[in-house]
Amino acid sequence: MLDKLTALGQKLGADLGLLVDNLVWLLTDQVWQVALGLFVGVWVARYLGPTQFGLLNYALALVSLFASVATMGLGTLVVRDIARNPDCKEETLGTAFAIQLAGGIITLLLTVTVISIQNPNDSLTRWLVGIIAAGTIFQSFETINFWFQSQVQSKYTVVAKNCVSLLVAGLRIGLIQLKAPLIALAEVTLAEVALAGLAIAIVYHSKGNDFKLWRFSWQRGQQLLQESLPMLLSSLAFFIYAKIDRVMLGFIDQTELGYYAVAVQLSEICDFLPMIIASSIFSQLAHLKEKNYPEYLKKFQIYSDAMLFLWLGVAMPISLLAPFIVQTLYGEQYAATAKVLSVYVWTQFGCNFGIARNTYFALEGKMRYNLYLTLAGSIFNVLLNSLLIPQYGALGATVATLITYFYVSILVNFLIKELRPFGNLLLSSMNLYKAASRLIGLIK
Repeated sequence: MLDKLTALGQKLGADLGLLVDNLVWLLTDQVWQVALGLFVGVWVARYLGPTQFGLLNYALALVSLFASVATMGLGTLVVRDIARNPDCKEETLGTAFAIQLAGGIITLLLTVTVISIQNPNDSLTRWLVGIIAAGTIFQSFETINFWFQSQVQSKYTVVAKNCVSLLVAGLRIGLIQLKAPLIALAEVTLAEVALAGLAIAIVYHSKGNDFKLWRFSWQRGQQLLQESLPMLLSSLAFFIYAKIDRVMLGFIDQTELGYYAVAVQLSEICDFLPMIIASSIFSQLAHLKEKNYPEYLKKFQIYSDAMLFLWLGVAMPISLLAPFIVQTLYGEQYAATAKVLSVYVWTQFGCNFGIARNTYFALEGKMRYNLYLTLAGSIFNVLLNSLLIPQYGALGATVATLITYFYVSILVNFLIKELRPFGNLLLSSMNLYKAASRLIGLIK
């Protein structure tokens, strides 16, 4: 696979050494995370059963809706400012840390308030949500990761987080062997975030940095919050767009959410591939756009072709083998998941083409459409789920997602004039014979 990616890099004209190094690092990290997550996730799902697994995912989805408040959309701003002016490091990091810490506390209060109003008589759900939401406080340590990103040294935080992930995976398996209650697994989720923050802090200190030098600035805080507001709103809209189906389904039927969560977990197993491809070729596409626009369009067409075949290559086998996959991994208790999985996996075109279109937006200076379409998708998804979930459960949520993604990722490109060039690229990719010929010609 890496040989083919290398050949692709040569054809696109990217710096081969940087491309291969970037791809190997990102691919190794993502494959590790996916493999570990799937292995432990299957174990947890089988142990808890559909109802309790659905309850756990309900708590996770509800917290994630408010998680954007904890991050405050500061990531790219902090990285940018430190890269531009290293002398502002301590002030920027100290201010960002304080803002994110406050955001985590607000997130905890919001989620506990919402779940107390929504489920006033369900103490277990309230405890689950409260424990998981407490983890957003420790996400303030992600500020340290922003510094490593600004220094192009993310490998240190990746290694630290992977060590924590391995430790926590062992803890989860140990709890299952001890037949621990559901609340204990939620506590491990909180511990994972706290330990990850501690690990990053240790790495930061080991590199000769001193937390005592961090300082908070009200003026800098106001500037960061003003700049981050659009990204905060976009992040919140995205989480509603991506997670509201699980919240709505879990509120009505947690067993159905258990089936649905397994289908989503299996369908998204290769979601990291489109992101790696996009990040690896973005700079070269940007260079081509400035130097040779016709060649840029040609290469973007091939990029679109690759996203189409990546989608088909994942969706077709999983859809056809859904009953076998579910039975083998999760057992008879999740048999109802097979039908959901066979349909839901086709929604992954939303991920592939969505990432490709975001690349197009960034290159063409049309990022404002990303927020508009995410907001439209959120509203559309809520309406469809409201209509379909009460009658059809997990399958209704799946159909709602499929329709929403088709509208937002495909159809809207032909309805909005400024997006039609991208729509034409997708339309051209739909000719599978020509798309395959272009890809084969690139690799040869």
